[in-house]
Amino acid sequence: MFGYYLDLALHSLKRNKVLTALMVLAIALGIGASMTMITVLHVMTADPIPGRSGQLFYPQIDPRPMDSDNPTHDPPDQLTWIDAMNLLHARKGVHQAAMTGGRVTVVPPQGASHAFFTPARSTTADFFPMFDVPFLDGSGWAASDDERRSRVAVISRDLADKLYGTPHAVGQTLQLGKYDFRIVGVIDRWNPSPHFYDLGMGNYTNEPEQVFLPLQTALDLKLSGANSMSCWGKFPSDGDLRKASSCAWMDFWVQLDTPQQVVAYHEFLVNYSEQQKALGHFVRPPNTRLRDVMAWLDYNHVVPGSVQLQALLALGFMLVCLVNTVALLLVKFLRRGGELSVRRAMGASKRSVFAQLLVEAALVGLAGGALGLLLAIFGLWIVRQQPVPYATLAHMDGVMLSATFLLAVCATLVAALFPAWRACRIVPARLLKTQ
Repeated sequence: MFGYYLDLALHSLKRNKVLTALMVLAIALGIGASMTMITVLHVMTADPIPGRSGQLFYPQIDPRPMDSDNPTHDPPDQLTWIDAMNLLHARKGVHQAAMTGGRVTVVPPQGASHAFFTPARSTTADFFPMFDVPFLDGSGWAASDDERRSRVAVISRDLADKLYGTPHAVGQTLQLGKYDFRIVGVIDRWNPSPHFYDLGMGNYTNEPEQVFLPLQTALDLKLSGANSMSCWGKFPSDGDLRKASSCAWMDFWVQLDTPQQVVAYHEFLVNYSEQQKALGHFVRPPNTRLRDVMAWLDYNHVVPGSVQLQALLALGFMLVCLVNTVALLLVKFLRRGGELSVRRAMGASKRSVFAQLLVEAALVGLAGGALGLLLAIFGLWIVRQQPVPYATLAHMDGVMLSATFLLAVCATLVAALFPAWRACRIVPARLLKTQ
C-alpha cells in the first residue's frame, strides 16, 4: 500500500512542478537557517568531557575583605596560591589538581635561533588521570615529582613530531628557555572544547597546550604565568603577587564520584572557610560554591547570548516558512478535490486518503531537507569565516545530519496535518456532481 501511495505522490508532485518547487524551497530555507544556528549551538553546548563532567567540580571560596564587594556575591572565580595548596594537600577528593596556564619558550634541537613560544600548563600530577588525558607514549609524572620539584615534562604529540620527528619522545630532553626538562609522556591529540578546565585560556581555544609542567617547578623557575589575576588589600613587599594571600589566580578542580562525596566536600569547604576566619585569614562568613563542569560553563556564560538569540530567530524564521508551507499544501490538496472524491467514491476511506496526502508531504519534506542540508552546510561555511572564537567549531556532525532530515520531514508532516484533514472533509458527492 505504501508503494501505491508513493506512486500517487510522485505523479501529483510532477503535475504541479511550480507549486512543488515553492514548497520545497520554503522548507529548505527554514531548515537551512535553523539548522545552521542549531548546529552552532549544539557544538557550543556539547559536553567537553563526556562521562566525567558530572564527577568533576570547581570549588570556590571567598578570602576577600568585607569592603571589596557585596558579601552575598559569588566568590572569586580563582583561588589564591595558599588556598589552592591547602585544598590540594587536604586530599578530600578522589583526585585534585591546581593549575594555571601560560606560555613557555621552546628551544628546539636546531638551536636558540629557532626558539618559539607555545601554550603551556603548569599543574599537579592528578591532572592527567582526573581529566582522562590520553597518552601516546609514557605517562604523567608522579605526585612525588611535584614534591621534589622535578624537572620533568609532558608534551603533545604535535610538539614531539615538530621537535624530534617522532611522537615517541619519552626520555628526550626538552629545553625551555635556559632550563632542561626530561620528557616523561607524550599526549595524543586532546583539546576539549569548550576549554572548561581553564576558561582564561579562551572558551573555544584552537591552540591547545603543548607543554605540561609540575606546578611548583614552573613557579620556582619563573616559567609559570597567570592568565588573569585578581588582587585586593595589601601587596607583598617583595612584589611577587603569585604567592600573596590577597591575589587569586589559581584554577582548581576536584573529582568526586558519588553524591555523598559531593556533600562531604562542600562541608569541607565551609569548615575550611570557618577555620581560616578563626585564624584571621578570612573575614567573611563562609561563602562557598561547588559546581560541576556543565554548571561551571553555564555560570561563566560560555555560550554567548548572541548565539542563543540567533538560534531563536532562525527557529522563528522556520516557523514562518512552515506557515507558508501550510498555505501551499492547502491550495494543492484542495485543488485535487475532484481526484480525491473519485478515490473516495471508489471505496477509499478517509484514513487512506489522509495517509496518501501525508506520504506526499513527506516527500516534499525529504526534498526540502536535502536542499536545506546544502544551505546549512553553506551557512556553516559562512560562520567559519567570521572572526569569532567558536568559528572553527561550526561543522555538522552525524547527529545534526540526521536531525536535519528528521526535522524537515516531521515539520512538513505537521504542516500537512491541517491541509490533509481539510481535504479529507470534502463531500465526494458534491464535487462529483459539479464535474
